[in-house]
Amino acid sequence: MSRHHLGIGMTSQRTRERMVQRLTEQGINDARVLEVMRQVPRHIFVDEALASRAYEDTALPIGNGQTISQPYTVARMTSVVVEHSPARVLEVGTGCGYQAAVLAPLVKELYTIERISALYQKARKRLNDLQIYNVKLRHGDGYQGWAMKGPFDAIIVTAAPSEVPVALLEQVAEGGRMILPVGKAGQQQLTVLTRHGSEYKREILENASFVPMLAGATV
Repeated sequence: MSRHHLGIGMTSQRTRERMVQRLTEQGINDARVLEVMRQVPRHIFVDEALASRAYEDTALPIGNGQTISQPYTVARMTSVVVEHSPARVLEVGTGCGYQAAVLAPLVKELYTIERISALYQKARKRLNDLQIYNVKLRHGDGYQGWAMKGPFDAIIVTAAPSEVPVALLEQVAEGGRMILPVGKAGQQQLTVLTRHGSEYKREILENASFVPMLAGATV
């Protein structure tokens, strides 16, 4: 391990504490979510050159045209997902694996799909290195979800489709919910859909800015 990376490790607990304090000031009040974000080492999910910025409240590039969401967004979405203590959760868009690492201690089973092979491989290694064993990863098309493992008590989507994917709606369990950004760039809204039979109650939380959700899987 390089001296630079070691230095980040030594100071990251302090910077994580500052991050959690900021999240509290931004209105995140779920103690479980705050504690997990205090524990998860966000700096290992970004390239070493960006590690010193890992705890800033900003999205950062992770390669392949993708980003790691800002801490506030991760905390906000996680709070919505875990509000009703879901047992089985699907994440669409594993990315670097940070959102999965935050969710994993708070749910019984987490399934996560990533369409970009290189990101999927890296995320799998990071989660393994952190000894997080209740996460099942899959390389595939997030628009299709993971029907064989559904239905899910909650689905979290970390990229923005222009419209809610029908296949994902069908994989939400009765009484379950899906949280996702919906809309084109510059017009996205963080949205929660709660299933009641064949009806879905829609709630808009706030404006959002995510990378677009793309179909298909890359080698």
